Amino acid sequence: MITAPPRDPPRLDWVDGQPVSRACGDVYFSRDGGLDQAREVFVAGNDLRARFAAMSPHARFHIAETGFGTGLAFLCAWQTFVGHAPATARLDFTSTEIAPLATDELAAALGLFPELARETQALLAAWSALPTGTHPFTFDGGRVRLMLWVGDARDTLVDARFVADAWFLDGFAPSADATLWDAATFAHVSRLSRVGTTCATWCVAGDVRRGLATAGFEVERLPGFGRKRERLRGICRQPAAAAPMLPWRRAPVPARAPRTAVVVGAGIAGATCAHALAQAGLAVRVLERAPRPATGASGHAVAALHIRPSAHATALTRLAVAGLATTWRSLRTQLPDDGVAWSSCGLLALATDADARTRAAALAAQAWPRAFLRAVDAAEASALAGLPLAHGGLFHAQAGWVHGPAWIAALLAHPAVQVEVACGVVRIDAAVDGGWCVALASGDTRQADVVVIANALDAATFAPAAAWPLAPLRGQVTHVVATPASAPLRTVLCGERYATPARAGTHVVGATFDARDAGGDVRAADHVRNVEALRALAPALHAALALDDRDAATLDGRAAVRCVTPDHLPMVGAVLDRAALHARYGGRPRTALERDSAPAPWHPGLFVSVAHGGRGFVTAALAADHVAALAVGAPTALPEPVAAAVDPNRFDARGLKQRRAVPAARDDEAR
Repeated sequence: MITAPPRDPPRLDWVDGQPVSRACGDVYFSRDGGLDQAREVFVAGNDLRARFAAMSPHARFHIAETGFGTGLAFLCAWQTFVGHAPATARLDFTSTEIAPLATDELAAALGLFPELARETQALLAAWSALPTGTHPFTFDGGRVRLMLWVGDARDTLVDARFVADAWFLDGFAPSADATLWDAATFAHVSRLSRVGTTCATWCVAGDVRRGLATAGFEVERLPGFGRKRERLRGICRQPAAAAPMLPWRRAPVPARAPRTAVVVGAGIAGATCAHALAQAGLAVRVLERAPRPATGASGHAVAALHIRPSAHATALTRLAVAGLATTWRSLRTQLPDDGVAWSSCGLLALATDADARTRAAALAAQAWPRAFLRAVDAAEASALAGLPLAHGGLFHAQAGWVHGPAWIAALLAHPAVQVEVACGVVRIDAAVDGGWCVALASGDTRQADVVVIANALDAATFAPAAAWPLAPLRGQVTHVVATPASAPLRTVLCGERYATPARAGTHVVGATFDARDAGGDVRAADHVRNVEALRALAPALHAALALDDRDAATLDGRAAVRCVTPDHLPMVGAVLDRAALHARYGGRPRTALERDSAPAPWHPGLFVSVAHGGRGFVTAALAADHVAALAVGAPTALPEPVAAAVDPNRFDARGLKQRRAVPAARDDEAR
């Protein structure tokens, strides 16, 4: 269970110009030497200038950190990397933080260092309230990537699966917060290292030195900086063994650095994948069979950004919560928040019956950052909405709505992305010289090192995807012309259905969920269902729109077919050779499989992002970050249980026949 952060970000006290944590009573850094100390302790302690300068042109370097704090050490590493590494190299930086600072506090702390103004401004522009989970950030056009794991490090590191080149061991003093300096944390640091991984810290306490030595690091004390008499650096000589893991749960290792990619599909899944791969340094070609992008389920004029979280930390909830925060960052940096392209108006999840009130109460009892999610009563909900509401519920402050085609267009506008429309794909074959050959209906072909299947239900037409359990889920929205009485609505309302503020003079109400229905026609009966659901959700809005006086047959709307799986989770990740999977692993006991160190039979360079269902605008960007990370061999921001839950090979893996003496894997084991 992940330990939740406090409801409100920690506040700072300022003592002699130094930011001090009210909770711990310790300084985040020294005002007169904080930057120089970070450079000396962490940058010099890990010999980063020389190591960055020695990188090959397309190499990656991964730094991991045990306490993000104000991000000062991260900004130092970023600045050093830009100044010393080849222009085409990449920096991955993974950090943990139990209580991220509020934006104003972060700005005040980092404002003390004008030398880092460029990096600070970029970080602040992407910063927001961060709930428990993993949050990927990209900077400098993708050259620098930050994965911030929010939660107690003793919990978050359990779910991490990466190998660091260097560690920044940071945090408050052990006397103020011992959790980052105990044996359990050092064991994770060792497990996530290799022989030769370095570490550095300002803390030279005996327990820290002994803890690192026990964890397999050779450590030495060096002259300190400023008021610190000594500092510590170390090198990993004997990494701790990784926990047993099934072969197909280990990330594939690219045989070579990919330079080109083809993405099949230009909906939100394909567009986010194309953008993420371009940010990772690949030249990307997007193939779309329709005359233009965003013609399917991603083409709605207004799509609500809602997550419907569970009070339990299910994989779907963890994916949706972190996905919404990722979407929020993407929209803020790519589109104007103008009520046309998108709106950060928030979303009210109204508790209209006893069951909904019980679920809302269970969620509200958890420690969410208030700037992300909070409980509201009917009076506050009405004030937020701008219209009278009979019920309270939960206010998702970092939600709203997006114009799907606008976001997709912005994603595909990346200079490294080329889009081909009216371009049907009929086959995907392994190329003779490595990579993939994509055959088009026209008879032409496109070749690339990486191929991502992101065309929803049409994915089943390709041989690797033919056995995937994909199913249609039809949804219809109703467009209702705004009236003077409805115009004050200023936040999305959500219950069984949702209703949005007016965009271009039109509210959107929807959407229906019709399983196993692939019809794209607009139906009057579904308009009736949407209108009646709105009456139950928000009677005042229903009355303001005068819907009792409108014939459902005259209402406008749009129907689209989403793609779903039996467990309602998307399929995201690398693709296995299904026949080889069963031939190699069928009939073997689970314990033997976990000891099998040979790589799983991957289709090298083949990935998928489909079946996002009704949550595509929330989950696709985070899924794309995961796909791009796997494609280039970078650390993924998805915790291992979540990555396992969305693994596209999970249904095939569950079908493996094992010896009866070994219990079969539970259906929920990968969730």
